[in-house]
Amino acid sequence: MVQKLNDFLEENINYLKDNGLYNEIDSIEGANGPEIAIKGKTYINLSSNNYLGLATDEDLKTAAKNAIDSHGVGAGAVRSINGTLDLHDELEQTLAEFKGTEAAIAYQSGFNCNMAAISAVMNKNDAILSDELNHASIIDGCRLSKAKIIRVNHSDMDDLRQKAKEAVESGQYNKVMYITDGVFSMDGDVAKLPEIVEICEPLGIMIYVDDAHGSGVMGKGAGTVKHFGLQDKVDFQIGTLSKAIGVVGGYVAGSQQLIDWLKAQSRPFLFSTSLAPGDTKAITEAVKKLMASTELHDQLWDNANYLKDGLKNLGFNIGESETPITPVIIGDEKKTQEFSKRLMDEGVYVKSIVFPTVPRGTGRVRNMPTAAHTKEMLDQALEVYERVGKELNVIE
Repeated sequence: MVQKLNDFLEENINYLKDNGLYNEIDSIEGANGPEIAIKGKTYINLSSNNYLGLATDEDLKTAAKNAIDSHGVGAGAVRSINGTLDLHDELEQTLAEFKGTEAAIAYQSGFNCNMAAISAVMNKNDAILSDELNHASIIDGCRLSKAKIIRVNHSDMDDLRQKAKEAVESGQYNKVMYITDGVFSMDGDVAKLPEIVEICEPLGIMIYVDDAHGSGVMGKGAGTVKHFGLQDKVDFQIGTLSKAIGVVGGYVAGSQQLIDWLKAQSRPFLFSTSLAPGDTKAITEAVKKLMASTELHDQLWDNANYLKDGLKNLGFNIGESETPITPVIIGDEKKTQEFSKRLMDEGVYVKSIVFPTVPRGTGRVRNMPTAAHTKEMLDQALEVYERVGKELNVIE
């Protein structure tokens, strides 16, 4: 290794470790369900994005196995050559129906969606208004587009109104877009979509909603946009297929013209081999399950409210989450890391979230209850939280 590279890596890794910012990665032995095994020990798992428990669903496993038997383990090419299978067509039709749009396009990841869709539509002659707490993939997608990025204070409608009006009336930009998460992943709050539409629509500003943590969770499962009944007002609906849907990949849903353009111009679609057949079929079956019943959605919210009430009653600071995402905010980064480690020592797996994922001084452990957790699991987790919280003087 070149010495300068070695010095750079050693110095900066040590800095992260010394300041409680270095994330240790654990390997799970087996499935990522409501309980997980790490190095032979079983933990209650409160760190997964598997909101509805579909990652281990038997029907989805059967669908994936059958698709592998009929279509193989890989698609064999990019979508624009001959990597588009009939399974992909079925998936995209199902996603469009699910999201209430004319069409949809599937990508290999949610991150790819934001890299693809933003840069395919926006360019150096345009401006993007972006909520300051948007996901890293949105930030990178905006940078890739080379559009002017105008940072908007988080969910601050007065700030949005002012900056939107200035951007449009300046006459500097061909197009203006506002981008927001539907559900913000660190605090669990929900974008103010009705107010956003009220501000942006009269000004001719495109609205782009990344609903990675809203699909399957909000709107009886159909997402944040449908929760507010605004699918005819939002130009881009983005989502992941790896969280509530339980598999892997992402999608963009919108007008037929938008999807036609993305299939012709978005680089991750054109230059990456398409989703594998087994994954594609499993995703389709997962979406169909959500369209047929709200049972998993309802169980998720029941468990989430149960855990939130328990933590709040114990005296923990759980922020202002409006969704199942339940942060326990500790503050200091080193103490946050210690708190997470002690929870794990006691059999509860909740990862610490620190800078740069969240601002300095707002370290937290983030709980993600799912439809698959039992009340007994949640009660056991609450007992551990109480014990560790008192031990570390987080609660009295």
